[in-house]
Amino acid sequence: MKLTLPPVSQEVFTLIGELSRALRCCQQEEAFCLDLTLSKIFILHSIAGRGKIQLAELHGLLSVEKSTTTRMVSPLIRRGLVVQERAEHDSRALNLKLTVRGEEVYQTVWGCLAEFIDTIQDQIPRAERKRVFEGTQVFLKALQDACKLRPAGKRKLKGVNHGCCRRPSKNSNPGV
Repeated sequence: MKLTLPPVSQEVFTLIGELSRALRCCQQEEAFCLDLTLSKIFILHSIAGRGKIQLAELHGLLSVEKSTTTRMVSPLIRRGLVVQERAEHDSRALNLKLTVRGEEVYQTVWGCLAEFIDTIQDQIPRAERKRVFEGTQVFLKALQDACKLRPAGKRKLKGVNHGCCRRPSKNSNPGV
């Protein structure tokens, strides 16, 4: 039995797939600059922007489990880019702060990022950039919101309906 999807559904699915493929250079495994992945650069950026950040807050920003955050931060600590300190208000909480070397690396990395961002922008006609960025933000928010509405859980049992196939009633989103 061949499944026929509405053209707009096919287009959205294809777009998500192509975005996923295009963003592989931004995923955790691939070094981007100075042997750092974009995820690790994002960690440095998050710390630099606040001066220091609680480890618990960082895992929320990264949208990963606490153990994954610790695993992502550990190489930065070993390389001497980040230092971990006990929080003053709670001895169980850990704060992360850039070292002097971490600040230097962060500044250097921004040179790489600026070049990458310029290359992206050069691929978009100047007159269309604002519209493209705004449209991308709208699509990103819709995708994030749809992901939040999906049932939680890493493993799905075969044959068990987890609500992923339920369509909202037509009245639940009157703006569509």
